[in-house]
Amino acid sequence: MRHDVSADEAGKRTDVFVARLTGLSRGLVAEAIKRGAVTVNGAPVRASHVLEPDDCLEYEVAIREPLVARAETIDIPIVYEDDDLVVVDKPAGMVTHPAHGSPSGTLVNALLGRLGTLPGDELRPGLVHRLDRDTSGLLVVAKNDETLSALGIAMKAREIKREYLGLVHGVPEHNQGKVDGPIGRDPHNRLKYAIVRDGKPAITHYEVREAFAKHAELLFRLETGRTHQIRVHLAAMGHPVLNDPVYGHDEPRFQLAGQALHAWRLSFVHPTTGVELDIESAPPPEYMHARALLDVRTKG
Repeated sequence: MRHDVSADEAGKRTDVFVARLTGLSRGLVAEAIKRGAVTVNGAPVRASHVLEPDDCLEYEVAIREPLVARAETIDIPIVYEDDDLVVVDKPAGMVTHPAHGSPSGTLVNALLGRLGTLPGDELRPGLVHRLDRDTSGLLVVAKNDETLSALGIAMKAREIKREYLGLVHGVPEHNQGKVDGPIGRDPHNRLKYAIVRDGKPAITHYEVREAFAKHAELLFRLETGRTHQIRVHLAAMGHPVLNDPVYGHDEPRFQLAGQALHAWRLSFVHPTTGVELDIESAPPPEYMHARALLDVRTKG
């Protein structure tokens, strides 16, 4: 499409103006600009480029295909299963549910391939909670509407206990403690989260499980479940999680699939039987290998 900028339209940012012309989101327009599919007077421009009178604006913005969660044949470790729910051990590197950028190959795709149908949101069917892509560990998934509702209520009431194991840089001053810091989008980087004044309440309890020379293994208990919560809180403490490129840095020498963080324990009352389930999953081999390297360096 081509548009000649009038005097009244001049002074506007390119991304804002193209979004207004097309009726599409600024995110889609930003993608088009990055591809070089938006030009002014024949030359690619930045999203922040300010338009001038008589500029010749040309643009081609692709509309995303609607996201659909499809069944896929993907092996996924099952730790517990009955007629109402299933507990899976998600590997690091697997996205929990479809999203733009990860429309397939997710945990939800794998679950649909195994179970057929799940209740709730079309893109997040059966999900009671989520894990970051590069965090491994336990997730409980509901098989029917009644279980999904009951587990959702239990999660909001903090009746589902979640514990994580993580390897971090440095050794915290205190053997146990609590980080209480509201979490929201990082004002300086919209791809990250941070402790911000107007964020959502977030509380992480930690305990030093073992101290090494320059690292430690910590046990985490969550009161809340904000996006990237443990990673944000530990980075704020000055003890970022090992191999976390977002809040710390990449450490390829440890050959980890993601950050050294594993959801190892899940405890809750079964909504149908009333029996308390206490399910554990050992960290993956890559995590244990990284831990062993830290231990060897300490002994050396």
